[in-house]
Amino acid sequence: MALRMCPHGYRQPQPLISAVSFTKSASRSFRFSVRSSIPESGQSRKLVLEVKEKLAKDYRSLPLGKYGRDDEEMILWFLKDRRFSVDEAKWRQNFGMSELTEEKVKRVAETGKSYVHDSFDVNGRPVLLVVASNHFPGVHDPEDDQKLCAFLIEKALRMLSPGKDDILGIVDLRNFGPANADLKFLTFLFDVFYYYYPKRLGEVLFVEAPFVFQPVWQLAKPLLKSYASLVRFCSVETVRKEYFTEETVPTIFKN
Repeated sequence: MALRMCPHGYRQPQPLISAVSFTKSASRSFRFSVRSSIPESGQSRKLVLEVKEKLAKDYRSLPLGKYGRDDEEMILWFLKDRRFSVDEAKWRQNFGMSELTEEKVKRVAETGKSYVHDSFDVNGRPVLLVVASNHFPGVHDPEDDQKLCAFLIEKALRMLSPGKDDILGIVDLRNFGPANADLKFLTFLFDVFYYYYPKRLGEVLFVEAPFVFQPVWQLAKPLLKSYASLVRFCSVETVRKEYFTEETVPTIFKN
């Protein structure tokens, strides 16, 4: 999805929507383009409806409902996060998001490499946990790992309480070794949030990162775009004291 906004302060009179177009490349990826001169104002509602109408007209095969093509809240999040500058392929349809179920990701989920915690953090946010030492690139098809990731993100988002907009990510790096390093998957994870779930990731904790993780982080950091600023390196003790109560702290951090 590509939405571009004119620089703040630009005063030349222009229509609300100066261009709305859909293009389809040879690789079958679809791009949605809206160019707008809307500043931050109540008129953003008009742009949301315009986008929604175009999706309904030209992308009828996309799913409906929560996080579907008619989800006005999701469309608005895209616009607000990108300041009307987004480049997105038909993520949900091409990735088969509407077909993902617990059963379809069960085999990979059983490794314990990632799961959604059953309690919120102290700020009322759903928690997505990644146990890096349980991830071994090549053992499973990379696409299966990605589908588990996407499925868990949506599961966490469905837990959001009214008035809450983001989730907490925690990566347990204890016992992390070279065999667990997967730069491609790490960047995929952040790209999913950056392009398809903007503003939904509130913070990411890298817990007890060992020395061997430093080269991985130095390579990954430039690829994570602005989301790298959401990362906080911390200890297990910090997780316990600052993010959970004794009753809600994840089991893996209790000992």
